[in-house]
Amino acid sequence: MLIKIYPENPNERQIDKVVQFLQDGGLIVYPTDTIYGLGCDIFNTRAVERICQYKKIDPRKANLSFICYDLSNISEYAKVDNATFKLMKKNLPGPFTFILNGNSNLPKLFRNKKTVGIRIPDNNIIRELVRVLGNPILSTSVKDDDDEILEYFTDPELIEERYAHIADAVIDGGIGTLEPSTIVDCTGDEPVIVRQGKGELIW
Repeated sequence: MLIKIYPENPNERQIDKVVQFLQDGGLIVYPTDTIYGLGCDIFNTRAVERICQYKKIDPRKANLSFICYDLSNISEYAKVDNATFKLMKKNLPGPFTFILNGNSNLPKLFRNKKTVGIRIPDNNIIRELVRVLGNPILSTSVKDDDDEILEYFTDPELIEERYAHIADAVIDGGIGTLEPSTIVDCTGDEPVIVRQGKGELIW
């Protein structure tokens, strides 16, 4: 199902409709400030397993990320020191994934991993979905490195055609980009950029 939502002013009724899919254990494709993402409620184990199965990744080993609404609830899931918090505050919302040390509140599928990737995209649609849902949404890119037809990752109508068999809803939030987020590892003594993407980090 393709659902049009405008990023400047997300329609409350449409947001509620997508959140209902998430609460029922559904999968959604959503826009970010980088590549469109495939996600679900991080606390729905079956939904997370479906995504991992589809993407052929082991949730106990993969570097899975999730999207938060803002910085206020990140400490619920990860350990954040003052320096890291200040760095994140300077750069978020934005096209970054910050790798942090996780804590015991992580969903059970994540607990074997000591670290977790956190995203707060500069996109009103996905952030509003997280806010209304009340907890983070799993984040993995729709991009498949084996596929060379790039429109399948940027055009919502073509994404819906491709993902209709697995996603309960594909949100049309406009044409997406192909540039991934910049990944910053904050688990050591100093932050390290492990992948330079769309975001230029402000130190």
